[in-house]
Amino acid sequence: MRRTRIALLAAASALLAVCATAGTAGAAEEGDVVVFRTELTPLTVYHDPHGCHKLPLDAHVLTNRTDRPVTVHGDPFCLTPGLVVRPGYGAHVAPGSGSFSA
Repeated sequence: MRRTRIALLAAASALLAVCATAGTAGAAEEGDVVVFRTELTPLTVYHDPHGCHKLPLDAHVLTNRTDRPVTVHGDPFCLTPGLVVRPGYGAHVAPGSGSFSA
């Protein structure tokens, strides 16, 4: 009887931990990545970006408004190592620099 209670308590604790982790991960994936190109073009906004995104050819500044790091890559397929931009920060990107991953 005692073993059954311990097993049920352990299973309930594990389930609670998994549910709490899943809720936190979803909340951390919110925000925008904003790319400034020129004074004559509107900002490019990527809402809740996931995976690899090709940057516009005339990209100039990338701003990370998400809750997680974003990496700027030199190629359009996010295959090369890149510059990590922390949440709340931005970085200059060279025109035609490639892509970013979130």
